[in-house]
Amino acid sequence: MPYGDLPPQPPPRARRPAPGGAAPAPPRPAAVAVVDLDLAGPDGPVLSCVPAPGGQDPGPGSYVYALVRLRGRPVGAVLTRVPPGTDPAEAIAAAYRAGPAPGAGAPAPAPPGADPTAVPPRTAVVVGTRERAGRLGRALASLLAQDHPDFAVLVVDNAPETTATRDLVTGPFAGRVGYVREPVPGLAAAHNRGLASLPSDVVAVAFTDDDVVADPHWLTALTTPFADDPGLGCTTGLILPARLGTPAQILLESHGGFAKGFVPRLYEPARPPAGEPLFPFAAGSFGSGANMAFRVSALRAVGGFDPATGTGTPARGGDDLYGFVSILAGGHRLRYTPDALVWHHHRETWQDLRNQAFGYGAGLTAYLTAVLVRQPALLPALLARLPRGLAHARALTAHRPGGQGPAPGAPGAQSHPWPRSLSRLERRGMLYGPVGYLRARAAWRGRRRWS
Repeated sequence: MPYGDLPPQPPPRARRPAPGGAAPAPPRPAAVAVVDLDLAGPDGPVLSCVPAPGGQDPGPGSYVYALVRLRGRPVGAVLTRVPPGTDPAEAIAAAYRAGPAPGAGAPAPAPPGADPTAVPPRTAVVVGTRERAGRLGRALASLLAQDHPDFAVLVVDNAPETTATRDLVTGPFAGRVGYVREPVPGLAAAHNRGLASLPSDVVAVAFTDDDVVADPHWLTALTTPFADDPGLGCTTGLILPARLGTPAQILLESHGGFAKGFVPRLYEPARPPAGEPLFPFAAGSFGSGANMAFRVSALRAVGGFDPATGTGTPARGGDDLYGFVSILAGGHRLRYTPDALVWHHHRETWQDLRNQAFGYGAGLTAYLTAVLVRQPALLPALLARLPRGLAHARALTAHRPGGQGPAPGAPGAQSHPWPRSLSRLERRGMLYGPVGYLRARAAWRGRRRWS
């Protein structure tokens, strides 16, 4: 069932502005329960149906967004309404089977040359965090439950103001999670600190955020490709919403969220993918920083992340995008694998979404500025793509009357337009991004001079 069957939202601009000139929040639509459904096959029986981490069981008549698995492997998503008096699992399974070509959701075959018996290499998971100990505890519990055979978890406490994060790691998680402190604010600086702290025998490093819950197979799926592809420099995975309980969460996910679909993809610098004229600069299509891993030697060879990018700096973001492009520019391949799943707890308030919209725009142009400053050899390629890039930016920030459901893979259109106020914030962020990056770079160089 498409989002069009949810209570519609009138356009925000049709209502009175909030006091102080701030854009008003959209009205509250019906909450959507998020569940995890596992089937024995496209037409097989239900193996399990459980709420997403932190979610609730769907009630009678409730709207449900479901991840659909086939014997544990994510293959698609479906949005439906559970009729009163029916079993939710069977109703969701029926909606999935009634969708377009249910069999098409079967797991894709392994890429050529992949070894199905490969063992994931020794891995470290780095979590950069700042003053969110409550959420961090939930994330760490899921990371310690991974089925990966050889890994360690490291928390980087970024510019802390209290001892809450250190107390958590050295208290309930003592002996199971490592801890380092990075005094310079910024997610990229935190990630670089984690990278520098790794033992020499760690082959792959995975990065995730403190607001996710990792599927037990996440780390194995994300890092096994490094074992049988020596040219692979980076992997990314699937990010799905853990909750869709507020208007901001529903609006973000109904316009794509962080998910990149359920089809594995391989990006090679020597073979630009058809239909992606901005490759490799449209880095947002590769994945997101909440679910990414790198070959340690490759990431170190490109200099790690640019510390003047990322959340916590004036640049507001772009650290993950810079990392993706740097890896591809260094001649390494990048693979997206939907088997590597994390559940993300989206920001809940309208103001959070406004901040996120501005940050997305700023991070995009900040990372492009970082590429030009630190890798000027890429300037000709970027200039050649500039006209299409400007058109792409206009499309990204245009008023969008509808989307494709709560995430790629869910059928149908919906009636939750992307507000013009958020589009304007994205554009303002794009204009600000280069300025923010240069400010962050100047601040970083000043700290290095006096350190």
